[in-house]
Amino acid sequence: MPVAKPESCDSRVIAHIDMDCFYVQVEQRKQPQLRGLPTAVVQYNEWKGGALIAVSYEARKFGVKRSMRGEEAKEVCPQIHLVQVPVARGKADLNGYRNAGSEVVSILARRGRCERASIDEVYLDLTDAAETMLAEAPPQHLEAIDEEALKSHILGLNNEDGSDVKENVRNWIHRCNADHRDKLLACGILIVAELRMQVLKETEFTCSAGIAHNKMLAKLASGMNKPAQQTVVPFSSVQGLLNSLPIRKMKQLGGKLGMSLQIDMGVNTVGDLLQFSEEKLQERYGLNTGTWLWNIARGINGEAVEGRLLPKSHGSGKTFPGPRALKTVSAVQHWLNQLCEELSERLCSDLDQNKRIAHTLTLHVRAYKSSDSDSQKKFPSKSCPLRYGTAKIQEDAFNLFQAGLREYIGLYGGKSEGSHYSGWGITSLSVSASKIVPIPSGTCSIAKYFHWQTSSHFSSIQSPENLRMDATHLSPPGNESYSEVNLPEPKIDFSGEESWIEDTIPGLGLQEQKINVWKDEDLACFPSKKKEDGLTEDTSPLLLSGTQGCLEQNQNKQQREFSKDESRFKSEYREQKGTRLKNKGTSSILKFFKSCNPSGASLSQEHDRTVQGTDAQLTNGFQSRGHSLAELNEVEVAEENERSSCSYIRDQDERRREAWSYNIDEIDPSVIDELPTEIQDEIQAWLQPRKRPNNIVKRGPKAC
Repeated sequence: MPVAKPESCDSRVIAHIDMDCFYVQVEQRKQPQLRGLPTAVVQYNEWKGGALIAVSYEARKFGVKRSMRGEEAKEVCPQIHLVQVPVARGKADLNGYRNAGSEVVSILARRGRCERASIDEVYLDLTDAAETMLAEAPPQHLEAIDEEALKSHILGLNNEDGSDVKENVRNWIHRCNADHRDKLLACGILIVAELRMQVLKETEFTCSAGIAHNKMLAKLASGMNKPAQQTVVPFSSVQGLLNSLPIRKMKQLGGKLGMSLQIDMGVNTVGDLLQFSEEKLQERYGLNTGTWLWNIARGINGEAVEGRLLPKSHGSGKTFPGPRALKTVSAVQHWLNQLCEELSERLCSDLDQNKRIAHTLTLHVRAYKSSDSDSQKKFPSKSCPLRYGTAKIQEDAFNLFQAGLREYIGLYGGKSEGSHYSGWGITSLSVSASKIVPIPSGTCSIAKYFHWQTSSHFSSIQSPENLRMDATHLSPPGNESYSEVNLPEPKIDFSGEESWIEDTIPGLGLQEQKINVWKDEDLACFPSKKKEDGLTEDTSPLLLSGTQGCLEQNQNKQQREFSKDESRFKSEYREQKGTRLKNKGTSSILKFFKSCNPSGASLSQEHDRTVQGTDAQLTNGFQSRGHSLAELNEVEVAEENERSSCSYIRDQDERRREAWSYNIDEIDPSVIDELPTEIQDEIQAWLQPRKRPNNIVKRGPKAC
């Protein structure tokens, strides 16, 4: 329902810019030979020449209307040129028109706050620009006024006495005794005329404009004199404009509310509303809507121009009229996949170019039941949190449709038979993404905080593709109606993560890492399936006999390479291990909480004990593989530390929970998977009770 907003002041200057037959102009710019000729843009379907969606003014003179089909238009105007809308994924592709509209918006936004209302409509708040002009160069002192400004249509200006229309406009602009509101409108006339000429120069598009004190009046005025003209509504002419305006022509009164006003209240024009008091309208339509109706009857509208150059939502839809209605679930799923693919493409483009993410996915469906002619309006709309990725959007949209269909069939008592539901048909499908907001400042992968790692480890994480994956986690669950739909949780997969983790696993021996590399190289000739040291490979028993020769050829080569490189691998490992032991404190995630957690000191002490216990586990692997005596001594030191902190280990879970400022159970496991391996081990030690290794050789008295 309409929302009543009080008008802050009546000294605003608002302009509504409406492109003239925009789709035709875009096609004529691509084909200049069509300029000045009767032209129409038709839909992609071929039935009776396609549906007309835009008709040039030259064709309108012959009686061509948008409600006609292509064949009908040719009967009325044989010389008409029909241009087909570009097609993609079996439906109209409007991206070319959207991009052309963006060109216009970028020009208009130079002079004031700009709100893009649609592909070819823009609102402008020129109040500040008009106030500046009035202070620095008042229109009444201008000797030369642009010719385009003199063509303006000023409502209420008497031009019936045979005087020159342009001269009357000049005199109106030059008035010295005009009130402040009209002086601002005079400035608006000059600014809008200049902007329209700039749009024509840079884009070759013409546009019309309405200039008034609020958005409602500006919108009404922009369509009064077309094409390529502008209309002004002074405050003194507001009532004359509204008194004879049909009620259904007013925005938000073309549906049920307008019909109720006509049938129940006998209101046919906006002026007819003046006979009802505000209390009477509130009693009939509620406090908010009643006040809104009372206001619009007097030309009052406090809706502000939002500073928005980008669309509030993205959508993709298709209609299936008459015999083309969809009557099977598989047909619906096919078209949903096409629509979602387009929607995903636009969302990713918006994310890359404008750094914005959408939070809500909504499905709108129009359907009919053979037993109910009014059922087209009763298929429920469904929404859910939006997950980025074409496959995820397709899955969620189909789940929304199934949930809506179950509710729709339940309402009418229909029964399903396999994938075909008898007695219903889908005449319209559309998916939209809304609640689009800029990405919060500083939002990125958690990996960037670990600056002690080389930049090469995280170069792939900061790419635009991974930014889109991060956007998945920025969409919080809302209050939408998605309770019937089970949606899988989003999961981030970082490319190159496996090789990076393998190089940093402290418990994996050098020999095993080398063998794993050989196994990967042999996959081309030996696809196997077995598990060893947590690594999985594909195995096929049927291929064993055919791959035996391949194994024999590689065996000797592998042994020679291992013997040659074994000493070098051991030397490099000792250097890496020494560096890690020296800097083991720097890899802890604890230091990032010191600045915000007052118990950082106790956490640091706890970390020192944890690292000591962890080293004992790590060196146990070295002992089992026959490493040097020095490494065995390190195991003994770790054991001593383990025994000295035994009493601490018993109650470490309770103290850890007290050290954190939030519940450990609330930690999202998917975030832990993104961390480096050393940090993952450390956090897992926090989350799970530590268990003493049962394969360490004990020396001395029995440990507690």
